Amino acid sequence: MSGLSIPLFVTVLCFLLLSPPPCSSSNILVVPVDGSHWINMKLILEQLHSRGHNITVLRSAKSWYIPNNSSIYTSINISTIVDETDINYYSKMLQDVMECRTYPTFIRTLCQQYLITPLFDQVHKIFARSVATIIEDTVFIQKLQDTKFDLMLTDPAMTIGVLLATYLELPIVFNVRWINTGEGLFTIAPSPISYVPVPGSELHDQMDFLERIKNMLHYLYNVIEQHLIINPAYSDLLQRHFPPGTDLLSLQRRADIWLFRADSVFEFPRPTIPNVVYIGGFHCKKAQPLPAKLEAFMQSSGDHGVVFMSLGTFISALPRKVTEAIAAAFAELPHKVIWRFVGEKPSSLGNNTLLLEWLPQSDLLGHPKTRAFVAHGGTNGLYEAIYHSVPVVGLPLLFDQFDNLLRLKVRGAARVLEAYSLTKEDFLGALKDVLENPSFHTNMQHLSQLHRDKPMTPMDTAIFWIEYVIRNKGAPHLQSAGFHLPWYSYFCLDVAALTIAITGIFIWALVFVCRLLCCRRSKRKMKPE
Repeated sequence: MSGLSIPLFVTVLCFLLLSPPPCSSSNILVVPVDGSHWINMKLILEQLHSRGHNITVLRSAKSWYIPNNSSIYTSINISTIVDETDINYYSKMLQDVMECRTYPTFIRTLCQQYLITPLFDQVHKIFARSVATIIEDTVFIQKLQDTKFDLMLTDPAMTIGVLLATYLELPIVFNVRWINTGEGLFTIAPSPISYVPVPGSELHDQMDFLERIKNMLHYLYNVIEQHLIINPAYSDLLQRHFPPGTDLLSLQRRADIWLFRADSVFEFPRPTIPNVVYIGGFHCKKAQPLPAKLEAFMQSSGDHGVVFMSLGTFISALPRKVTEAIAAAFAELPHKVIWRFVGEKPSSLGNNTLLLEWLPQSDLLGHPKTRAFVAHGGTNGLYEAIYHSVPVVGLPLLFDQFDNLLRLKVRGAARVLEAYSLTKEDFLGALKDVLENPSFHTNMQHLSQLHRDKPMTPMDTAIFWIEYVIRNKGAPHLQSAGFHLPWYSYFCLDVAALTIAITGIFIWALVFVCRLLCCRRSKRKMKPE
């Protein structure tokens, strides 16, 4: 054996010895969530399929994005909440949220949270009915059982997956960011309200007294919503088909691994537990070449570069005056602008702005000519901006977008504006600040370096832990015992009550003895007299 081949042989041997054992082909049952959540789930499914796993996806027949026919999975249609009215519902909600944004800072987030409560009430009742229909279809359930699935992979923003997995007694892996009333970490990990901002509160981790009051109000609202709105929707289902005493939270907390779609670069530092695995930005990848016409437009920007704007699927619901203000501000820039836009073309649109209904977002963000990203604050887009080091001008519209953009703002990588009151001058000023102030690009570049500096890519991490659960038929050794305790034991209220009782008895006994001794002394003094 030559001198060159010996080190090569040793390297290959070490790799084989240190690598985890391969996971043989397995059957994976998947219950995804539609919309942007499906984009995340599909990427994981593609990787699992490439590694030889057999995948079955339960989907709605009226799904927006989840195709019925696919080369990577077999689909089964089920009844869920998705229908044609959902997009109109969210458009109406956007208008209501913009109304809430006119209120004082302290109460506008509570107003927004209140708007979502009727949605929770509606969809959780439909989830419960959907699961009941599935479970009571004995032929369908028998078909699932005969397939002998090794794992349930689900997004717990929709509870159908966790309820069905529990009924089928399958190990569970969550592809998760949101669950029930808010962020998944509030369900599974210790969350001190003193420095962990409640989702929707628009607070950071350094709160003053009034901000802690606001954070506590959001937390109490979530607790009330969970126990008075969400849990009752499942009471009949759980009584009929699950063991006595079962509740929704206990079923969700039994998930073996939580693949959490965030990381410590984006989130504020907070407590966690072993079965939470951070995979933020797992969908990010190197930019690919653009189509010829789009590349020619990028190159025509010269040294100024390009501003890229995408506000998701809700841009057509913005007030007309706001759309006109955005277009007028773009027209005054020396930069070229690419704007993902749906709706009537603004009259103030400049010659430097290209409107497209669809575009390759990640490839545009990774292009060397891109100078800034105008975004609504969705997690996918912001992680792509971090990955490609593109500073952000934020126009949050719904849900977690306000909190997401706040995290970049605190780190000096974004300017955030209010869409409801946006003017041409405000928008143009924010654009120029982000484009001309080098600190925004420097701060985003630093976040990008931190995000990339990991021993494994987020996608490799996700696949490893999914196959880890398959190989070991679960991961109960990583689960915290704390969630099996009643609430009064979890917070040690029983210990506190006993301590107070013993202290009270001791003080009472001490007072009693003192009074007894004092009485005896006074009697002795009275006798000689």
